[in-house]
Amino acid sequence: MEESPNVPPPFSYRFSPNVPELLQGLKCSLAISTYQTGKVIIFSPKDQDSLVQLPRNFNRPMGMAISGNKWAIATRDQLLVTSNAPGLAANYKPNPNTYDALYVPRVSYNTGTLDIHDLSWAKDKLIAVNTLFCCLMVNSDEFSFKPVWKPHFVSELMPEDRCHLNGMALENEQPKYVTALGATNTPRGWKEGMLTSGILMDVESNEIIMNDLPVPHSPRLYPDGLFMLLSATGEVVKVDPQTGKYDVLTKLNGFLRGMDRVGDYLFVAMSRLRQGSSLFKEAPIAKESVHCGVSIIYIPSGQQVGFIVYNNTVEELFEVKALRNTLRPNVLNMDKGVHQQTIVTSDQVFWTEADDKKS
Repeated sequence: MEESPNVPPPFSYRFSPNVPELLQGLKCSLAISTYQTGKVIIFSPKDQDSLVQLPRNFNRPMGMAISGNKWAIATRDQLLVTSNAPGLAANYKPNPNTYDALYVPRVSYNTGTLDIHDLSWAKDKLIAVNTLFCCLMVNSDEFSFKPVWKPHFVSELMPEDRCHLNGMALENEQPKYVTALGATNTPRGWKEGMLTSGILMDVESNEIIMNDLPVPHSPRLYPDGLFMLLSATGEVVKVDPQTGKYDVLTKLNGFLRGMDRVGDYLFVAMSRLRQGSSLFKEAPIAKESVHCGVSIIYIPSGQQVGFIVYNNTVEELFEVKALRNTLRPNVLNMDKGVHQQTIVTSDQVFWTEADDKKS
């Protein structure tokens, strides 16, 4: 049966006309993780008027962390570390002379299903929000994870998602602030009253500095202050940790989760609320949450100055990250073994033949 010509193809999207030129000016591309469709998708400016998207399959991708040439992705049961090998990009066989960066899998930590949310690099270690065990963790060569911090109200580390620890902000490459959906110590106890029971904690003091928050996510500490997303109200806020108060920078029509910054621009990931969701049906944003995509906010004015929005297929995002100094990056997964055809040394790169093509 042929598809109607009026039905857009899967993963179709639209964007404000200024986005390609804006990304070119910022010298970056955008990567989003969508666990709902099982993909990491890269948006790049093709020219000043058009974008190109590159989807890659990953098993329930969520948190992502980028530092220098390294890009880490948290999947359903792994922490995958990729590294950029620009020399391989030019000769990427399906599309030579197309990409200016190629992230190749280097290390995979088998963590088990920890429901890892936010993820960050701290020097050479990955620090992750282990939501299932309600702790911050680092990767380990011996164990599924190594816990490094837990909220004071969580009595023991158990796979029970007691408070839905979800967001993390770093200061001087150390965890400084975290968000959770409740100060609860029972299995999934955060679900009761979750729309107004969120908290922001200071990691160093292990104290709650803000409470009664509407589903906080994605705290990010920048030189000019601490920013955070209030998902249930669709608000991007700037927080004063000393007073425990915040100012609303802007309000968007989406369930907000995932944020990055380049210069004076914030990139904020928006999701559509799940139809029939019992958790969020009473959320203030429930009826307004109609868009899934990325909103671009100009911080000095607090105004949305650009957007990328999906027309279909993609309804939930977890993270958005800027890939800096690259206008056409690529990333390899481990599905089809293409990464096995790459060899990278400190000063050379090689593409080898696939095993099925060898005589």
